[in-house]
Amino acid sequence: MKTALKTPLKLGLLTSLYLSQGIPYGFFTQALPILLRKQGLSLPNISLASLLALPWALKFLWAPLMDRYGSERLGRRRGYILPLQFLSAALLMALALPQEAVSVEGLFVAVLLVNLLSATQDVATDGLAVDLLEREELGKGNGVQVAAYRVGMILGGGLMLIVFDALGWRPTLLSLGVLLLVATVPVAFFREPPAAPAARGDEVGASRWLRESLLYWARRPGTGVWFTLLVLYKAGEHMATGMLRTFLVDVGLGLAEVGWMLGFVGFTTGLVGALLGGFLVNPLGRRRALLVFGTLQALSVLLYALAAHGGASVPVLALICGVEHLASGMATAALFTVMMETCRPEHAGADYTVQACVVVVASIAAAAVSGFSAQAFGYAWHFTLSATVCALAVVWVALTYHPPRTLVSGDQPEVS
Repeated sequence: MKTALKTPLKLGLLTSLYLSQGIPYGFFTQALPILLRKQGLSLPNISLASLLALPWALKFLWAPLMDRYGSERLGRRRGYILPLQFLSAALLMALALPQEAVSVEGLFVAVLLVNLLSATQDVATDGLAVDLLEREELGKGNGVQVAAYRVGMILGGGLMLIVFDALGWRPTLLSLGVLLLVATVPVAFFREPPAAPAARGDEVGASRWLRESLLYWARRPGTGVWFTLLVLYKAGEHMATGMLRTFLVDVGLGLAEVGWMLGFVGFTTGLVGALLGGFLVNPLGRRRALLVFGTLQALSVLLYALAAHGGASVPVLALICGVEHLASGMATAALFTVMMETCRPEHAGADYTVQACVVVVASIAAAAVSGFSAQAFGYAWHFTLSATVCALAVVWVALTYHPPRTLVSGDQPEVS
């Protein structure tokens, strides 16, 4: 059921929630590859470390049960979000307790556990977002979602690189934990209204509820075409950015320079892109937004290839990084808005999670092969190949995605 919260309060709450999810994921995807490269790991081994994000790809398995079962006292979604976020913060801060540096193996185990906690929390957060937002708020809500998540990634990635370069492991891990605790404050004061019986699935058995959630997509017409769109739309970008950090290191940038480029340039342009994309989705229309923003995303990735060919200076690299973050934020906001519109109210967490898992699987796979591609073809041709995948996504949208002029609750986008 929708709440009586005003739109600014909804957007503020979602900002804190998605910010807190982006912090650990930013450290994993942005800071960790650079730290591993500095320790001498090969490009293929660094790209394979992306498999530690598997919980994000598998969360659809337990998402239906989280839709059905929830705390009456703490709230259907909030009852999951609060303890999981506290556990993530506690785990990161516990890593800082030993005096000696964290081993690579220990760090990998911790990253896997934090990813498991964050991925599970993401199910509840996405379900809460669908519960909170009216249709006319979806564009703005997803713009804020992507912007906050990107801010979290920049704090966990770019800022933590700067902290690590100056202070080392322990302050970095403590800072990550403290940031998560601070981001918990808004949801701690939020009072989630009780879910309607139909939304909780009180009269449906757990096994039937699970089957209805997981088999829905297998039975839904056009699922294969829709999932192909989800796979292609972000795979090319993640294939490129999977090697972006190591590319910047290999062309001679220091940790502080990379942290500044991602932390300031990436923060600013990614934030603007996500908000701009979210606000433009309604005026442009869903299909046109996917086409326009997807095209900009492909062109911005191609700029990395040109930089790798020509030996770009630091200011030029910063400009390209800003353009790519801007385009990526716009494209992601448009895609997430369309994904959220496909969700059934009573299965909101599971429906969105299944789609998100498709995107995550594609992103993980693209990042996992990125090191092999960059090593085999060189950075310039690797980025060219990535841009080609982005362009294929735009062609697929043009050929297959034809949403109704107006969508009501429960309607699905039409695919050919």
